[in-house]
Amino acid sequence: MDISINSASQACEIPSSDVIVLEGHTSEVCACAWSPAGSILASESGDSTARIWTIADVTSRSSLQNGHSSVVVLKHVKGKTNEKNKDFTTLDWNVEGRLLATGSYDGQARIWSTNGELKSILNKHKGPIFSLKWSKKGDYILTGSVDKTAIVWDVKAEEWKQQIEFHSGPILDVDWRNNVSFATSSSDNMIYDCKVGETHPIKTFSGHQGEVNCVK
Repeated sequence: MDISINSASQACEIPSSDVIVLEGHTSEVCACAWSPAGSILASESGDSTARIWTIADVTSRSSLQNGHSSVVVLKHVKGKTNEKNKDFTTLDWNVEGRLLATGSYDGQARIWSTNGELKSILNKHKGPIFSLKWSKKGDYILTGSVDKTAIVWDVKAEEWKQQIEFHSGPILDVDWRNNVSFATSSSDNMIYDCKVGETHPIKTFSGHQGEVNCVK
């Protein structure tokens, strides 16, 4: 099959009038994620805050020009801090888009409402949390940490259900396959397929020659 390329074609440029710039973070923005509920965007930063932005309808030019966003600031600590262990590292919305989970260098996961209320703190890791994911049904949260463990948290009970200690290096990413099965990846070059309640991996994947940064 022949594919012709028009050398005269140019990259599409978006007019500045069609762009919303969200300002407020005072350090690098590490990640952002849209809520499944719609026009709500969460961001996290090295400034020790996460933010929940409510974006106005941008289908018309007039809405871009007239008050296009509002923001709720989420802080781990009161007042200003330069402590690195207070930085946010990861975030994820639950399936309904009503709750935001965040992870931090202080090893704690936190659950927030969209209006900024801190609903719960999940504390057991001994190192920074690098990855965090809600389960498909929203009853569990899975966290992966530099302490080489992953933890399954029971959201309703606000307590840990199971701690996975299979890796020999920091866990860099986690993801759910369904509501009971999940995968973890690590700087030890390994991937483990796990199941809630099981004390050993269901499957082990090896072959990478370097750290595995992401699993989906």
